[in-house]
Amino acid sequence: MLTILGFVMIATFLVLIMMKKMSPIAALVLIPALFCVFVGQGGQLGEYVLKGVGDLAPTAAMLMFAIVYFGVMIDVGLFDPIVRGILRFCKADPLRIVVGTALLAAIVSLDGDGSTTFMITVSAMYPLYKRLGMSLVVMTGVAATANGVMNTLPWGGPTARAATALKVDAGDVFVPMIPALAVGMAAVLVLAYVLGRRERKRLGMLTLDEALETGTGSGTGSGTEQVLVKAGAGSSTAGAGSTAVGGPGAGTGKGASVGGGTGTAPGEESGAKSGEKSGEEADDEGFQGLDPNRPTLRPRLYWFNAGLTVALLTSMILELLPIPVLFLIGAALALTVNYPNMAEQKARIAAHADNVLNVSGMVFAAAVFTGVLTGTGMVEHMADWLVGAIPEGMGPHMAIVTGVLSLPLTYFMSNDGFYFGVLPVLAEAGAAHGVSPLEIARASLVGQPLHMSSPLVPAVYVLVGMAKVEFGDHTKFTVKWAALTSLVVLAAGILFGII
Repeated sequence: MLTILGFVMIATFLVLIMMKKMSPIAALVLIPALFCVFVGQGGQLGEYVLKGVGDLAPTAAMLMFAIVYFGVMIDVGLFDPIVRGILRFCKADPLRIVVGTALLAAIVSLDGDGSTTFMITVSAMYPLYKRLGMSLVVMTGVAATANGVMNTLPWGGPTARAATALKVDAGDVFVPMIPALAVGMAAVLVLAYVLGRRERKRLGMLTLDEALETGTGSGTGSGTEQVLVKAGAGSSTAGAGSTAVGGPGAGTGKGASVGGGTGTAPGEESGAKSGEKSGEEADDEGFQGLDPNRPTLRPRLYWFNAGLTVALLTSMILELLPIPVLFLIGAALALTVNYPNMAEQKARIAAHADNVLNVSGMVFAAAVFTGVLTGTGMVEHMADWLVGAIPEGMGPHMAIVTGVLSLPLTYFMSNDGFYFGVLPVLAEAGAAHGVSPLEIARASLVGQPLHMSSPLVPAVYVLVGMAKVEFGDHTKFTVKWAALTSLVVLAAGILFGII
C-alpha cells in the first residue's frame, strides 16, 4: 500500500506542477501533507516535517548566503568581463552561445557545488539569452545536464556517497569511469550544438553592437558587423544588410519558447511595438549585467573580489570549513568591503531578497516532501519493490540494472536515500552473482545528469529562479535530454568494459 501511495504522490506532484495547476512550493507542502493523512500517519506529520527541515537547514543557509555573495559579485562587476568576452567570442550566434553555456557550466562545476555553478552560469549567460530573444529553458536544461555529468567528481558528493556506502575507495570508483563520463560530456556538447542550431534557425539576424546595448536597439549602418541571430522581438531593417532589434524590454509573444525567451514568432507584433511591457520585462531592464555605468560597480576592488571568490571556492574544495559557514563569511566580507556604507549594504541585501526568499522557501517546502516520503516509509517500500521486481536471471547483470534504476531512483529520491538506502541492497544482490561492488558503485553514478533536475535538488531552484523559468517548463524540456545523456554514459561504460 505504501509503495502505491508513494508512486501516486510523486506522480501527482509532477503532474500538477507541469500542468501549472499548483506552484512548486504549494505542491511540495500540500500534497505530502495530504498523503501523510491518507496513510494514517497525520499525527506524525509535524515530526516528519521537522526532521526534513533539520536535514535541509544547512543547505538552505548555504543557498541564502551564496545568493547574497554571488549577487554582490554580479553587482560589483566581477562577471562583466566574462559576459562581454563570451558575447564577443560567440558573435551573438545562438549555436555558440548554447555550446558556451554547456562549457561554462562544466568548467564551473569543477568546484563540486551545483548552486554555485548555476549562479555563475546564469549570471553570465542570462543577459545574452534575453538580449537575443533565445529560449531560457534551453539555458537551464543545458546547464543542469552539464552539471549533472560533472557532479560525479569525487568531491561533488555522489561518488563519495557510493564509495562510503559500499566501503570501497572513491578513486577506484571514479577514475575508471572517466572515459564514460567524457563521452557523457561530449553528448552534452552535441545536445547543445543541436539545440543551438534549432535556436539559430528559429531566430534571424542581429548586430553585435545591438546585443551589447542595454537600451532599445537603434538602426546601424552597413559598416556594422553582422552576426547570425536576432531577438525574436519586432525587428526592423536598419540599413544595408543590417537588422535592429529592441532591447531587453522587447515584448514576449506567443512564438517565445516555454523557457521564457523574449522571441516573437514571425508576423506577430511585439510588445515593444505596442509600447506594452510586462512585469517580467521590467525586471529584465533592471538586470544590468552588461551596463558599464551602473552605480553598484566597484572597479577598483575587482582583484580583491576575484581573489575572495577564488579563495572561497578553493576552501570549498579543500573542505576547510562547512560550505554554509564559508558563504556566510564570504557574504559578510563582500558586503563590508564593497559597500562600507550601511544604507548601501541594506540596499544590496534588499535587491537580492526576492531570490533568497524564493529559493530558501523552496528548500524548506522540499523538506516537507522528503520528510513525509522518508518518515512514512514510502521510500523504503518503493525501493524494496523495485529491487524485488528484478528477475532472478538478471542477477549477473546487476551493474547494468543498477545503472538503469539509478535514473528514476535518484530523480525521485535524495542522493543520501539512494546511496545509503538502496545501493547496498543492490550491491548485496549483485555480490550473490559475482558482481563486484566497484561495478555497482560506478553504475550508480550514471543517473546524475537526470538527478540534477529533480524537484528534490535545492540547487535546481536556484537555476530556474535566477533564469525566471517555471520549474514545470524546465522539467518538461530537460528530463528527456538528461535521461538520454545518462543512458549514453551507461552505454559507454558497458562498451568500455567499466560496468
